[in-house]
Amino acid sequence: MRLATKIALVTGAAAGFGAGIARRYAAEGARVVCADINLPGAEAIAREVGGVAVGGDVSQGPDVAAMVAKAVDAFGGLDIVVNNAGTTHRNQPMLDVTDAEFDRIYAVNVKSIYWMAQHAVPLLRRQGRGGCIVNIASTAGIRPRGGLTWYNGTKGAVNIITLSMAQELGKDRIRVNAICPVMGETALLEAFMGMPDTPENRARFLGTIPLGRMSTAADVANAALFLAEDSSNFLTGVLLPVDGGRTA
Repeated sequence: MRLATKIALVTGAAAGFGAGIARRYAAEGARVVCADINLPGAEAIAREVGGVAVGGDVSQGPDVAAMVAKAVDAFGGLDIVVNNAGTTHRNQPMLDVTDAEFDRIYAVNVKSIYWMAQHAVPLLRRQGRGGCIVNIASTAGIRPRGGLTWYNGTKGAVNIITLSMAQELGKDRIRVNAICPVMGETALLEAFMGMPDTPENRARFLGTIPLGRMSTAADVANAALFLAEDSSNFLTGVLLPVDGGRTA
């Protein structure tokens, strides 16, 4: 069991990458808090993995405080935080994205990390045993595609925030890393593509990935496990592409 005795909080755990990470962590012995704005979905994953669920919007400070409190109340503390919850605008010309869409994607993708730091980092410091934060970023923050300009900006911010957090929190033995997946088969796929998900349209995107396929929840979960386990305790400030060579 690679995460035996660990307590993990995974946001956006009701589906996609987050559900995959929750399942993988639980399979390796972690006790998992499944957080999602879709509480019934989070509860379903929590039942499956033997964890607990909490609802909430990661862009709202009180909701994030409740997520951290759930870990303490249910399991007595926290060791691993996975900031996975995210959203996007539809692939389209940048001037067509509305003010409300812009604000929402920055709130969910970027401010959520601010709120999680505000509530999780003091707890990790008080516990005195270090900790691990994994931010789910994207290849969009390394090698962006046109049509997703404002989304790309949020993931660029996540990457820089990750590097800066790693520098600042190293003295507390809190490691901070990011996973940068290429486009995956999630509920956001058609929004990222900006067109119907047909074999022909997929082929246009798969042609830019040397290994010839999209990322999967299992791919991301395996990377999240590697970054969280004790054998990686000297890794911090890593931006890990899980992208089939897209950013090579």
